[in-house]
Amino acid sequence: MASNQLPFAEGASINRPPLFCGENYAFWKVRMKIFMESVHRSIWQAMVTDYKVPTKIVNGKEVEKQFEDWDQNEVRRAENDAKALNIIHSALNSDEFFRISACTTAKEAWELIKVTHEGTPEVRRARKNTLIQEYETFRMAQGETIMDMQKSFTHIINHLKGLGKLFDEEKMNVKILKSLNRI
Repeated sequence: MASNQLPFAEGASINRPPLFCGENYAFWKVRMKIFMESVHRSIWQAMVTDYKVPTKIVNGKEVEKQFEDWDQNEVRRAENDAKALNIIHSALNSDEFFRISACTTAKEAWELIKVTHEGTPEVRRARKNTLIQEYETFRMAQGETIMDMQKSFTHIINHLKGLGKLFDEEKMNVKILKSLNRI
């Protein structure tokens, strides 16, 4: 019986977010985006737009509005941010949870997890350049099966996609064909 080598305690569920234990962040990140969008697209939107408590101008100064003065859109944005933050908290083991427990918005928590596991923009750029070089020099290893080669290639492509680098499908197909060993 084959075992799943991913560090997740459960399988896919439509009711629970995927658990993150600090390993295989790229895989978890994709699953979390899909999970949040499946709850409601506005939940994912809360992840990418920073939430701020609604304010108003009083005597020329900006002050926070009292909850009872919020309009429906302001209430909805606050609810979406709270739901997104709750989903993130529910998806983390204790070590990861304590890393972000002081965060007050979903975006703040998401960005902290991202920087922790993907690095700063400079680190991500260096990783992206390394992966692009791996893509450009990709060849089927001696004795490697086509399935293993395809798995390695997909791994590189998916990591690059996670870092914002996209490839044309036709060019990827040509790259795979050129990477095959001659018999």
